[in-house]
Amino acid sequence: VQLQASGGGLVQAGGSLRLSCAASPFPFDYDTIGWFRQAPGKEREGVACISSTEGTYYADSVKGRFTISRDNNGNTVHLQMSNLKKEDTAVYYCAAREGLIVVSQRYMYPYWGHGTLVTVSS
Repeated sequence: VQLQASGGGLVQAGGSLRLSCAASPFPFDYDTIGWFRQAPGKEREGVACISSTEGTYYADSVKGRFTISRDNNGNTVHLQMSNLKKEDTAVYYCAAREGLIVVSQRYMYPYWGHGTLVTVSS
C-alpha cells in the first residue's frame, strides 16, 4: 500500500488549504484513512479520519474548521482546512488501515505516506 500526501504550503492565519492523499488500490474490502500531524517538539496526533463507508472522526481542535472527504473511487482522501491558525503548523501525514473502525491512534495505522508541511503565518 502506497500513500502520497500533497497540498501543503504557506498560508496566512485565517486562510485555507486542501491536502490530498492518493492511495494505491487497497487489497482490503474496507479501510480507513487518517490524517495526522506532527508539530516541532510534539507527538504525532490524529486530526481526522474517514472510513470507506464514510464514518468520520475529527480532533476537537479542528472540528468546524477541517473537513475530510473521499473521492468516489475511494482511493483519494482530501482534508479541507479552513480558518487556519498558527497552531495548525505541522507536518501532515496520511495513513491507512484495514477495517471500518475509525480510530485516531497512530499505532493502529500500519501504512504511512511521507508528510507534507503546512505553515500558518500570523
